[in-house]
Amino acid sequence: MKTYRFACGSGTVEFPLEEKNIIGELHGNVVEPISDIRKELWASLDAPIDSAPLCRRVTPGSTVALVVSDMSRFWMRQDLVVPHLVDYLTQRCGVRERDITIVIANGTHTGGDEAELRTLVTDAVYDRITVENHNCESEDLVYLGTTPHGTPVSINRTAALADMVICLGAATHHVMAGFGGGRKSILPGISGRETIFHNHAFSLDAAALRSNPAVGNGILQGNPLHEDMCEAAGLVKNLFMVNLVMNTQMRLAAIFSGHYLTSWEQACRTVNRIYQVDVPRKADVVITSCGGFPKDISLYQGTKAIDNVESALKPGGTLILVIEAREGGGPAEYFGWSKDLLAGTIERRLREHFTVAGYVFFLNCEQAQRYNILLYSSIDPKAVEPMGIRAFSDVDALLEAARLPGKTIYVIPNGSTVIPHVVKEVSANEA
Repeated sequence: MKTYRFACGSGTVEFPLEEKNIIGELHGNVVEPISDIRKELWASLDAPIDSAPLCRRVTPGSTVALVVSDMSRFWMRQDLVVPHLVDYLTQRCGVRERDITIVIANGTHTGGDEAELRTLVTDAVYDRITVENHNCESEDLVYLGTTPHGTPVSINRTAALADMVICLGAATHHVMAGFGGGRKSILPGISGRETIFHNHAFSLDAAALRSNPAVGNGILQGNPLHEDMCEAAGLVKNLFMVNLVMNTQMRLAAIFSGHYLTSWEQACRTVNRIYQVDVPRKADVVITSCGGFPKDISLYQGTKAIDNVESALKPGGTLILVIEAREGGGPAEYFGWSKDLLAGTIERRLREHFTVAGYVFFLNCEQAQRYNILLYSSIDPKAVEPMGIRAFSDVDALLEAARLPGKTIYVIPNGSTVIPHVVKEVSANEA
């Protein structure tokens, strides 16, 4: 037996496993973290991708909206970057502090309180720079136009009226948009609810009750959700991106700044190089963690790890996910969709009243049809039972239910930073 440790919330949990059944322990590729974030950031802003240096695009007298990802993405450690970005604007560009507003890209999430905002941007920045929560329900949005995909784009007024919009986000794999970060800072980040829901409805297949086969982890070409997001971002005047890439230890490893699309695409290519891991075959079982808090704050956020690792799992295989889920399903409506699931009305309601939380719930139900999903979690087992998912708070009980003897297993300590890529499927005789 060998003990494997997985992050769970702010702590860890240990799983004793038979070594002979483990066919691989998967980690992303090793990349050293940036040793001097300020130096690396300023160099990126002075020599951006497909853009003039930021100090030439932003000058004294310019108003700047600095769009920063919200607390659900604090794994990117905005607080380690924001102060240096503000210093660049004030010291290198000569922008007055009163001309800078930090807009928190909450999407459909509820904005945080003062303590949370201070955590995101640091006390020193909060005390000098105006920080505001974006509210997708606000009536004070600005309409920019309609995308070729038919999405009416309305965004945060502060950003719409600023001379320069600078978005700080992190690229990572995303089950609907292909990759997160970049243009997602605009849509859904600072967009109105109608804009967000019209865009995210592309997640559903127009002809059947299923996820759109054109969307998925790492898929950009032909992905209507991604293309629509890019079109929306293209409507924002004077847009500049600062794209972060985290290594497998969730420490900042690269910064790509510049054009809203091409700089982000470079970040996505780097993410693939770090997170994609070649494996020779699929396994009967995958055991993984979301990577701890805040990645596993809720099912809504944490089940993204399933999207990442399912490529290593045989159809009908067992997926064990360590996810604390201290906030339960996440949005209050997440588990509310169980009523429609049980009543058989989920398709009609999703198509008529699409919500992001509703789609994530639906996606998790789809995954539970493909695999035997077992959670080690604080979640009430009865809450996930209608979805076809089982939850446990006891490791021994979970392992007994998993029936692991004789099954091949991949151990993936952090499913948020590993994308298994099967390069060769061996036959039963070769196994």
